[in-house]
Amino acid sequence: MALAQNPMTGQMSGTVGNIVTSKRAKQNLVRSKAFKPRNANSEQQQKQRGGFKLIVDEYQSWGGVIELGFTEVPEGQTPYTLFMAENLPGAIDKSGVEPVIDYSKLAVSDGSLPAMIVTEVSIVAEGISISYKTPLRVPRVNETDEVVAIAKTYTGEILIDTKERGAETVGTILIDYPGIQASDVQCCYLYARSADANKASKSVFIRLIALHPQI
Repeated sequence: MALAQNPMTGQMSGTVGNIVTSKRAKQNLVRSKAFKPRNANSEQQQKQRGGFKLIVDEYQSWGGVIELGFTEVPEGQTPYTLFMAENLPGAIDKSGVEPVIDYSKLAVSDGSLPAMIVTEVSIVAEGISISYKTPLRVPRVNETDEVVAIAKTYTGEILIDTKERGAETVGTILIDYPGIQASDVQCCYLYARSADANKASKSVFIRLIALHPQI
């Protein structure tokens, strides 16, 4: 914005082409309009809106299970708002023509408990077997914690199994689904919750195909 005070032109007010003039405190104000107004339908804006819809649809696809993993909810918020805030910035891959969800970055739980440490994953006759460390000397880790293993198939089935963390050095949890193959699974995660269900850890993504390419 520029200031103009010219005795020959006197008071200036109005619009001429790309120039807008007005009067303030005995001075003429001259400013220029934006040459290229922001396009609300640009490719970037379309991807932004598309990514938002993807995360909304993803939340709904879990059928209420997300509430189990987002238990530490501040006043005025909900598990839904926490899920959206956690995943909108990082779980959308916009590198292609259309935005897609990067399931390796999606969080199905989050909270103040330490994240689980996965040691081994395998497809067995009974389902998906996941082994994890039980570091009971780590602050806020308790043997009474509930370990949650959760997966979603490409057909939309939600698979979930839970067990107590336990006191052994290494624990194992089974997602019970006889005959399942790694190629059936869209995503799989592991996290922990406190025994009173008031706290949770951030979910850890389980790479079934990467760990077992022969399946």
